[in-house]
Amino acid sequence: MKIIAANFFFLLVIACPSLFAQPEWKPQNWPVLKQYDQAHLYNIALPLGGIGTGTVSLGGRGELRDWELMNRPAKGFSTVTKGNNAPFFAIYTNTKGAKPQTKALLGPLDPVEYLHYEGRAVNHHGLPRFTKASFEAAYPFGQVHLTDENLPVKVKIKGFNPLVPADANASGIPIAILTYEVSNLSDEPLEVSICGSMRNFIGKDGSKVRKNWKGDIIPVGAQNNINRYREEAGLKGIYMHSDSVSKTDPAWGTLALTTQAKDGVTYRTSSRSDDWSNALLDFWDDFSEDGLLTEKNRLVDQDPMASLAVKKTLPPGGTESFTFFISWHFPNRTAWEATALANGENIVSNYYTTHYTDAWDVVQQTVPGLAELETKTLRFVNALIRSDVPEVIKEASLFNLATLRSQTVFRLPSGHLMGWEGVMDEHGSCFGTCTHVWNYEQATAFLFGELSRSIRDVEFNYATAPDGKMSFRTMLPLTKATDYNAAAADGQMGTVMKFYRDWQLSGDRQFLENNWEQVKKVLSYAWVENGWDGNQDGVMEGSQHNTMDVNYFGPNPQMGFWYLGALKAASIMARSMKDKAFAKKCEQLYKQGSAWMDTHLFNGEYYEHKITDPKTFEFLDWENNPQVKIPDYQLGKGCLVDQLVGQMMAHICGLGYLGDPAHIQTTLQSIMKYNYRESFAEHFNNMRSYVMGDEAGLLMASWPKGRLKVPFPYFAESMTGFEYTAAVGMLYEGQIDNGLKSIQSIRARFDGRKRNPFSEPECGHHYARSMTSWAALLAWTEFHYSGIEKSFSITSKPGKYFWSNGYAWGTCEVKGNEATLTVLHGELLIRELVLEGNPGKKFPEKILKEGDVFSIVIQRSGSFPSGTDK
Repeated sequence: MKIIAANFFFLLVIACPSLFAQPEWKPQNWPVLKQYDQAHLYNIALPLGGIGTGTVSLGGRGELRDWELMNRPAKGFSTVTKGNNAPFFAIYTNTKGAKPQTKALLGPLDPVEYLHYEGRAVNHHGLPRFTKASFEAAYPFGQVHLTDENLPVKVKIKGFNPLVPADANASGIPIAILTYEVSNLSDEPLEVSICGSMRNFIGKDGSKVRKNWKGDIIPVGAQNNINRYREEAGLKGIYMHSDSVSKTDPAWGTLALTTQAKDGVTYRTSSRSDDWSNALLDFWDDFSEDGLLTEKNRLVDQDPMASLAVKKTLPPGGTESFTFFISWHFPNRTAWEATALANGENIVSNYYTTHYTDAWDVVQQTVPGLAELETKTLRFVNALIRSDVPEVIKEASLFNLATLRSQTVFRLPSGHLMGWEGVMDEHGSCFGTCTHVWNYEQATAFLFGELSRSIRDVEFNYATAPDGKMSFRTMLPLTKATDYNAAAADGQMGTVMKFYRDWQLSGDRQFLENNWEQVKKVLSYAWVENGWDGNQDGVMEGSQHNTMDVNYFGPNPQMGFWYLGALKAASIMARSMKDKAFAKKCEQLYKQGSAWMDTHLFNGEYYEHKITDPKTFEFLDWENNPQVKIPDYQLGKGCLVDQLVGQMMAHICGLGYLGDPAHIQTTLQSIMKYNYRESFAEHFNNMRSYVMGDEAGLLMASWPKGRLKVPFPYFAESMTGFEYTAAVGMLYEGQIDNGLKSIQSIRARFDGRKRNPFSEPECGHHYARSMTSWAALLAWTEFHYSGIEKSFSITSKPGKYFWSNGYAWGTCEVKGNEATLTVLHGELLIRELVLEGNPGKKFPEKILKEGDVFSIVIQRSGSFPSGTDK
């Protein structure tokens, strides 16, 4: 006999009406920035999860993939080996005069998924599927469209997780929200049931083999996991836990599959034993009979395959929503190593798990405010995608925010944000919130200012030794932060510029005062004897470890411009702190260094590297003396794609030019001339290939005057974070066509078929440097904000633009001489508004709060920018 679960609680509803007082949430209409047809769905995987929580991804055909919930990456992990038993949702339909039908809520298989030695090449290979599918996205919103000429319905799968800039907690919820909008295409009433099924896989985190620090193999998976049906506070669903997994294991925790549906809910907490795949067969027969589920006897039926279904009747032409929540809670985050010891050693824990008691608590806390969270997320996404910015910049900026919510990133219980460089299939890639990688990205600072400042706190107050040497990889726990004991020249100088940026954006005087002595130490470390600038002339001649994972010997633009930017930023901070002597020294070194680089490194087309002897620091003249031994892995006379990364950062910080503006212009034109390839079909690359075949992109380096025999390792590669750096520089210099062409070349490679649009890899998926793409939005809008000066600057080009300073965000519309500033979230302190290229308009200080609109007329001093290449 089938019994609808809600009937059991009829008397309870009467006694406690407040239990079901919360109205059932239904999603609003969602915006679309990018559409993908059926031929471009194979690699789409949109992460559903919060900052530092882990994720499960919504695939382009409706599949749930990459279950990365248990404190580690797990690309391709489906909670089981490939097969029909992976989690999935299914639909049952029944209308008068027609045969009931059951199908998986999945689009069709791709031809590459047919070949397998055992006929199990892909998950859900044996389930009937919809015949047509397409995907629409405006991150974090993903929508799958499913149709089938043999079914009287069309289905829209809507998946998201709240993303609210300046609110890290609202953007850090461990939940995947899935709504199945079903439309009845028939002329008859239609019974529809939507069911989600997933095994309790607690203890199985996606690793094939796990080892402890001794190298001993640790068992993967669990036995006798427990599923329990619960109804509380208007929620119904399956609560999953385990008594057989060690409570110190990173894969120990809880899961929940729930719904708010008031009626038509049925469930199963288990299925019959899965020998010869009978667990799925038993479920399929049960669900296909009438769209209802029969609870099993858990003492007899041992397979922990839980299912939750909601059944409704749709009128002719009607549409109904079926919403499900998948929530999780796995507290045992370990340090950078993959596993914890049995006694819990090496556990650093998670910030998010301090806010919730378990997976059920997650959904119970989230659902009451879900409508508001959705509205705020929509407000953000709509403000950005409706702005007058090229579509490809919106796509690059918005879609790469998925990296901030991937397993690349996590938060300690203290709230500090930490990050790998990226993630491999089963483990993190390059630990330690690496300074020389995280230097590039701008999304964190401009969207989540407090999180960005938490990284500065780690860098300056934990990872810095008393002599100012900053470990460019932070060890964990933070009490061991300096144990790596290695500094990177670009990483360390970049942190000074990032500190300046975060100080300006926050307007927090105390932030500077509390950290000034540490900032001085970090910059001054460049001046130690035989150090990067041991002779203190404003030029780095010493051995400079850098993001190419080698040491450059001698002055070069990559390190040189980071150093000049740090000196310029430090001089301004020193003036603010009334540290006149330090300010004077920084200013003097900056002027000397800038002049020297323009004179000695600029070769008429771009800045090059003057190689020195690693021991004597003397310049090596290998061109005129073939007997001179050149160290391996140098740049030399190569044209480096990101040689102006320090200049890009200076523009973002509002520091102006670090070198001759004409030289900067010419250098960017030369990067496009020598490094851009319309096709990589004829390109030789002895390392990793992130661009292939007829794809276009920017090479890491070129040697128009002859290549070194053994250049730095990555010279023949092409990686998006570096490409964005060059493209952003072009946009800042008015080289619009080249900048957009470079960005378009990147995003064309992430087309859904060949690559995932929500993960730009470098050394790992979801690579942190890919978030440099946010700087393209900054460059196009020319946005600057100083909370110290309380000055707001935006482009003078007519249009409506999105802005965000990490603490507030909104839009600014420019029409003629009038600028209209709207705050959509947070508070903005302002006493000057500047349209770039024109004198600023000052006024009495104002505090603009959420919903406030402020308009002002500004006298222009020049004409509108042309928007074309200079």
